[in-house]
Amino acid sequence: MSSLASKALHLENLRVRDFLPLITPAEIHQRYPISNRAAEIVHQGRETIKAILRGQDRRLLVIVGPCSIHDVTGAMDYAQRLVQLRPKIEDAIYLVMRVYFEKPRTTIGWKGLINDPHINNTTDINSGLEIARKLLLEIAELGLPTATEMLDPIVPQYIADLVCWAAIGARTTESQTHREMASGLSMPVGFKNSTDGSVQNAIDAMVSSRNPHSFLGINEEGRTCIVKTRGNTDTHIILRGGKQGTNYEPSSIHAAQEALRKANLPPTLMIDCSHGNSNKVPVKQQIVWQSILDQRTKGNHEIIGAMIESYIEEGNQPPAPIEKLIYGVSITDPCISWPMTEQMLIEGATILRKAQS
Repeated sequence: MSSLASKALHLENLRVRDFLPLITPAEIHQRYPISNRAAEIVHQGRETIKAILRGQDRRLLVIVGPCSIHDVTGAMDYAQRLVQLRPKIEDAIYLVMRVYFEKPRTTIGWKGLINDPHINNTTDINSGLEIARKLLLEIAELGLPTATEMLDPIVPQYIADLVCWAAIGARTTESQTHREMASGLSMPVGFKNSTDGSVQNAIDAMVSSRNPHSFLGINEEGRTCIVKTRGNTDTHIILRGGKQGTNYEPSSIHAAQEALRKANLPPTLMIDCSHGNSNKVPVKQQIVWQSILDQRTKGNHEIIGAMIESYIEEGNQPPAPIEKLIYGVSITDPCISWPMTEQMLIEGATILRKAQS
């Protein structure tokens, strides 16, 4: 017998540095249980968004907020501003706050509040999950529905009961794992077109997620399970532009809607004012917003929503620990300022209101 055969070779986890225990979803839920008020807001938010997707509610759905959440104080400040603004526009625009905790990366970079809540590479994920759930709960108790991107397939068990709408990002729309996850999510889901601008991947994702799936996941006790889903029919695509250019113009919208009809899917879609449609230049989001309003007022009510990246101050700054950051400025993509946001939404509501009368 060879010397190799006589030894037990170590062949797995060779590049794993450590395994750290993760708090279970049940423990997080116990520490921060959903209140009756929050549960009602989430339920109403989901039902309203479903009604907008089905054409039963003619308001424009607007997902608005920071590119990512990094400061709980700033996030609550922003949420309270939305709550004060909402009564002025709610007859024409249905506001949902963008509360994004996870950031997909093409290479490397800050991965979001859940992964690195202290913004110092300590990756204190247990704290990140607690902070995220607590913030969602507090925003819901203000009476404000929330939206987030679902990236890690384990995370929904920790926070999904507090989310009204979810996105699957441009980098993950083609992923089988994320299509399967979307098929089991309890809220409406938007799929972004690919970073190259292709809409077909998002359409394929809609087809896939509308069907039942079985896949590996966890339950509330944190136990690995076979997850069996029913499928999610409350889905749509999000046009966010891409490497080939913008796709918010009428010709691009028409092409996307024809592709949806060809796939026997509802031709409803949302337009992202940021990312490839603005080339990440904050003020250019106004141009996209005006195009959305123009197309809506000319009769294309199948444009059911818009997404706006907005925070308290305009622009962005590099990630750093909170005490080193400028308050109210994004640490990921650049955002428009609150004054510009307020102006865009109030003027947009006036335009939509007049078109409906």
